Amino acid sequence: MVPEAKNFDPVPNSERPEGALFDAGVKEYSAEGRYYYDIGFQPSENHVLAAYRITPQEGVSAAEAAAAVAAESSFATWTTVWSDYMVEAERYCARTYDIKPVPGRDDQFIAYIAYPLDLFEEGSLPNLMSSLVGNVFGFKPLRALRLEDVYFPPALLKTFQGPPHGIQVERDRLNKYGRPLLGGTMKPKLGLSAKNYGRLVYEALRGGLDFTKDDENITSQPFMRWRDRAEFVMEAVHKAEAETGERKGHYLNVTAGDMEEMYRRAELAKELGSRIIMVDFLVVGFTAFASLSKWCRANGILLHAHRAMHSVIDRQPNHGIHWRVLAKWVRIVGADHLHNGTVVGKLEGDRLSTIGINQMLRADYGRTSECPGYHFNQPWLSMPGVFPVASGGIHVWHMPELVSIFGDDSVLQFGGGTVGHPWGSAAGATANRVALEAVIQARNEGRDLLAEGPDILKEAARHSPELRAAMETWKGVSFDYETVDKPVILNP
Repeated sequence: MVPEAKNFDPVPNSERPEGALFDAGVKEYSAEGRYYYDIGFQPSENHVLAAYRITPQEGVSAAEAAAAVAAESSFATWTTVWSDYMVEAERYCARTYDIKPVPGRDDQFIAYIAYPLDLFEEGSLPNLMSSLVGNVFGFKPLRALRLEDVYFPPALLKTFQGPPHGIQVERDRLNKYGRPLLGGTMKPKLGLSAKNYGRLVYEALRGGLDFTKDDENITSQPFMRWRDRAEFVMEAVHKAEAETGERKGHYLNVTAGDMEEMYRRAELAKELGSRIIMVDFLVVGFTAFASLSKWCRANGILLHAHRAMHSVIDRQPNHGIHWRVLAKWVRIVGADHLHNGTVVGKLEGDRLSTIGINQMLRADYGRTSECPGYHFNQPWLSMPGVFPVASGGIHVWHMPELVSIFGDDSVLQFGGGTVGHPWGSAAGATANRVALEAVIQARNEGRDLLAEGPDILKEAARHSPELRAAMETWKGVSFDYETVDKPVILNP
């Protein structure tokens, strides 16, 4: 049960002054007849739904805290205003329709709030964010507030583009099927000249990677201007394709200080024959991200979304926006790839939540039973799927577990795990490719990847000196820390 506490005391509503035009003053958000706390209300098929984890201040009841979130993120302000009477409040108020306690936390609960569709502009995520994650997150009666999940009704979902191309189109363009794609981030991330950077890309691609990529903070610094990097990189891509007979790509980062410069960089990438570009979607903002996504669809370019800055927003379990929500927003605004941690690597991310987000990114119907951590079933109405990308501190020993967690429709991206090979990038790429193909073959034969993974790799290494050297280099290297943000499992 959610613990009860007395409500915070509103400013007393004195007797109506002489000549008053309406019932002015401060009233409790949860007061009867104000709509914001309406347990048992049945949302329609056109409501936007949100699940919030709420931590009220001491002395604020669950009902008042939930009602305050519903009110301040939709219709109300702190006091009654005369213009309230010019609007049909019942039509525009958000309503708390259910509350569930957070297991193990007497001071927290999940509030489920329904928002009328009329509150939101079509196809505008910034508009939706202004309500759902706006000023209400600084509201004093709340100690902490976190958006755990959002449901988009079909009427709103269909106003968004979604991924520019999606999983199937990308596989067809690359002519690669039946396995995860292999990527690699070029290292060191800063300081290389454009020509040496191109050499690094060529070595990794000719060694067996499908993709190489810029890191999140490479844009156009004095040591390597963007145009120079793009020219040397695309020369490397074309050369590797000619030598291997495989289609390759490099994620050219077009993140820039203004939209006009982003378009200029994207246009040059297209002119040079690039199949894919990259953007730091949170850093540039959802408006710029949406504009670039639409450009990619119109110009036949794949879009890789790097999640730089996400942990500033989502890592703490009590306040902010859960990563699963940010990932859902990326799918509707539109990217073909999205970083989703690794579980086993150097970056935060628990197994259950990561698997749930992988499923959400690819599913045509996101059921909570198949997408752990989500609160709402989400139909995607044939919106294309997104490749989840595993990246950050991974190496060949992780391959069996990565395939188990991410499945075939994913990108497994080894940066240091490619460039850090003692024989160089080409050997590092070959080691990753041999490990991946051995694990996929074993999986297809019905072997248990988690139980037999080390043996599968050792068998493959008998015929691959590159894989043997990689396994020796990173033997015993792991990143085993307690997960900061553990998923909430609610009682049915």
